[in-house]
Amino acid sequence: MIQFLPRSPSTLTIISSGSTSVLAKMSSHQVKVLEQCQISPPLDSVPITSLPFTFFDVPWMFCCPIQRIFLYQVPFSAAQFTDQVLPRLKKSLSLALQRFFPFCGNLVCPPQPSEPHILYNDGDSVQFLAAQSNGAFSDFLSDGLRDSKEIQKLVPPTPPTRILDDTLVELTPLFAVQVTLFPNSGLCIGIKYHHTVADGMSSTHFVKTWASIFQANCDMSCVCISLPVIDKGVIKDPEGSKDAMLGLWRAWGSPTWKEDTAALMEDNVRATFTLSRYEIERMKKWVSAKCDNGPLHLSSFVVTTAFIWVCLIKSLDVVTNNASKDVAQCHFGLAVDCRNRFGLAIPDTFFGNCIAGRIVSFPRGKFREEDCVAPVAAATGHSVQSLDKGVVDRYRNSFSKWTEMHESGDGILTVAGSPKLAHYDTNFGWGKPRKTEVVHIDVSGSISLSESRNGDGGLEIGLARNRRQMEVFTSFFQQGLNQFV
Repeated sequence: MIQFLPRSPSTLTIISSGSTSVLAKMSSHQVKVLEQCQISPPLDSVPITSLPFTFFDVPWMFCCPIQRIFLYQVPFSAAQFTDQVLPRLKKSLSLALQRFFPFCGNLVCPPQPSEPHILYNDGDSVQFLAAQSNGAFSDFLSDGLRDSKEIQKLVPPTPPTRILDDTLVELTPLFAVQVTLFPNSGLCIGIKYHHTVADGMSSTHFVKTWASIFQANCDMSCVCISLPVIDKGVIKDPEGSKDAMLGLWRAWGSPTWKEDTAALMEDNVRATFTLSRYEIERMKKWVSAKCDNGPLHLSSFVVTTAFIWVCLIKSLDVVTNNASKDVAQCHFGLAVDCRNRFGLAIPDTFFGNCIAGRIVSFPRGKFREEDCVAPVAAATGHSVQSLDKGVVDRYRNSFSKWTEMHESGDGILTVAGSPKLAHYDTNFGWGKPRKTEVVHIDVSGSISLSESRNGDGGLEIGLARNRRQMEVFTSFFQQGLNQFV
């Protein structure tokens, strides 16, 4: 179902002072909103549903909205987009939301002692924007330094939270979509959602379902993607982990993310770094040769994140003149999908959050040593290998440690996305995306990780920092690759 909101077309102008040719060209990027509406599942197709939180959901109350874009090189004219593509995108989205209806609901945060939960009512909907850009589509396919503020205009604004006056209950919409046309050259699909409703596995399942329905011309008999399992009861909590995590959340004053991205993105630039399969294998061999203290767990994830972590710490030391030299430890957050793993009988198609994790800490002084990538990779690999030991208890303890670290100002590096999600397989019938990016790393400070768009077994790493640190990081990245020869 589609509900149109009365709104005249508006223009969002982005001003940039980029110094490179790509940044300069993108400084005139403008996005005109063509249409804004609300899209819901077909009426009476989904019952009123309340979904309680599990211990997997609580930590994401602190998280910024998840944002991702998919860029497709298609020669649609403005007329083709408006008359043919847009109606089908909206209809297929409505049908996809029938299967993934929690995205249409609201995050409900009542006063204590009641617990936060997700509520879907018949007629609930998601915000949908259709827009047109006057920018050069090719600029957004670049891996080089780009102004972070530019790419933010390809994702929808955050729908506002409402407060019910009589009960002081907060209602936060969970999902929004923006489809932006670059006339005669490309199309961008941008999504934004609250992490409490879904993790990367669930959101990818949804987007690929939407793409499949669109490709089938909304003929559901031709859609072969499996249905999601929307049942929080499959997650057992005999140790009371959810109550413990809710206690920590309440001790902080029951916060949710309050968006203020302008200050966070001042002078921020972003870039995509690529590692080929050959380069990753060289890294593994190099680390293995440097470490002689027993068997190692050296996956592509382990060596890549260790290398990026080292380059980030080194670059930060340079741009701050070692201002953080007295910090004893550096921290890295590991995350793992728990579906059908670790003895947890959670189906692969479970919809919601099913990510556990732990924190890897490493002495900061070690990052200044020569060949430090090797011990950092060894420590990271050991932590990955031991994730299956008491995964829920470790997750609860890591969340407690994270809140302590956040309160004390200690930073922690985290990863958004995973190569296993295969985002480049998201095909609406226009072929694979020319590029897909995690946009919220501009705000979260995470690195993003995905499979290579070239299908060569390599990896793409997304990073956003201030311009000076990105320049220094790039230098360390290139120097580091040379040492693995």
